[in-house]
Amino acid sequence: MTGNTDTTGTSGAPAVTPAPVIVVGSGPTGLLLAGDLAAAGIPVTVLEKRPRKTSNLSRAFVLHARTLEQLDARGLADELEATGRTLDRLRLFGRLTIGLDDLPSRFAHLLVLPQYEVEKALLRRAVEAGAGFRYDTEMTGLAQDADGVTVEARGPQGRTESLRAAYVVGADGMRSAVRNAIGLPFPGRSVIRSVVLADVRLAEQPQGLLTVDAVGDAFAFLAPFGDGYHRVICWHRGRDVPDTEPLDLAEVKEITRLALGRDYGMHDARWMSRFHSDERQAPAYRVGRVFLAGDAAHVHTPAGGQGMNTGLQDAANLGWKLVSVLAGHADPALLDTYQAERHPVGRAVLRSSGGLVRLAMVKRPWTRAARALLTGFLNTVGPARRRITAQITGVGHRYPAPRGAHPLTGTRVPDLRLADGTRLYEALRGGRFVLVTPDHRPPPATRPGRLTVAHWATARRTTLLVRPDGYAAWATDSAPAPGALEAALTTHLGPALSPRPA
Repeated sequence: MTGNTDTTGTSGAPAVTPAPVIVVGSGPTGLLLAGDLAAAGIPVTVLEKRPRKTSNLSRAFVLHARTLEQLDARGLADELEATGRTLDRLRLFGRLTIGLDDLPSRFAHLLVLPQYEVEKALLRRAVEAGAGFRYDTEMTGLAQDADGVTVEARGPQGRTESLRAAYVVGADGMRSAVRNAIGLPFPGRSVIRSVVLADVRLAEQPQGLLTVDAVGDAFAFLAPFGDGYHRVICWHRGRDVPDTEPLDLAEVKEITRLALGRDYGMHDARWMSRFHSDERQAPAYRVGRVFLAGDAAHVHTPAGGQGMNTGLQDAANLGWKLVSVLAGHADPALLDTYQAERHPVGRAVLRSSGGLVRLAMVKRPWTRAARALLTGFLNTVGPARRRITAQITGVGHRYPAPRGAHPLTGTRVPDLRLADGTRLYEALRGGRFVLVTPDHRPPPATRPGRLTVAHWATARRTTLLVRPDGYAAWATDSAPAPGALEAALTTHLGPALSPRPA
């Protein structure tokens, strides 16, 4: 929403400029983005309406391979792997089991870990990098003009102020105040109503790390917190009641028994609630100088555990682009590629997660028979199973490439071994582009802080430019024509040794 060029606060004083970027929301998406900006030297302020505390009300419990690769590029994956528990196959419903041990990734598994553990690691990184946080601070208004964005905020004790930034990112969840302020609709619908959540202790431990199934009208999912409690998420088709309807442990146990055949002796519930699961997506992820990421841009059913993962990958895509533009190395038009690259991914996740839920909850006998046939097909036909696995884990997503570009352009680059004994995702930890070349080629003109040059550990002769988010920006299989490499570097990183002021 544009048109308001007033940069004064409620008292008439000029708006305070805390940082070039304001991130609204300190969930996983906002934290990863804030950490990326701060680590690159871009001042960033995070507004969070909640008080500063760690919540155990996690709905997300799974990190997929592509997200783990992004966390590896930030030096966080190994510590999270040590905290969580790995699983090399994902059982979605009935006999449909997706094996992950042949994924083309260092992380050929999924990691079972509560969302709050991910948030703790991302918060620590962001704070250490210098990101600023304002808790108990709610965004109450937003207006943008050609030069920046003015955010109205209400802080502790109701104190109000105006803040000024070059860009604002709404990572403030499904009920995003940022999305509402820029006038974007959130079309979609509630797919499942009256989903039941509870944190319980179990008298009997399930055989598997994740337990999930759907039988008849009932669905249930069990996952461990790691502290002796399990999160149970369950649903019964015949119990369509408001989210405010009282809930007791007897109902949780009954639905679980219907779906899983037993309730594992649930007891000592420390928290119970109802919610509804929506499928929604904003038509645009960018309006002027304001961006949406994570649940503010898209929400999905829990099937496949793709929600938090998609949001984290949104942040990884947007962060380096904001850095490049604010540092003066890229034209602001680069920011348009966030919509072009991430909106189709969000749409694909809506389709895949919604399709899994519909398959799990089919009711009529003929549709159940069709599901059984499909399950058998996917379990036996390798290419179809690999496509589904690539979609759910994120390793199969690719971004649009210019006409005539090398086939690698826009694809995810796996964790290559480099000539110095390190890995590509270790080289990406500086937040820079990485140029991988045969070691006999002369180095390009220097771009301090923007480019890391590495060499293949093999005899491969491809020259490959990898973006900070691990996707191929440019490649050639033969020796680049004179000036071609420098032209590619200038296109993606800006001129050598000539950064423009922010």
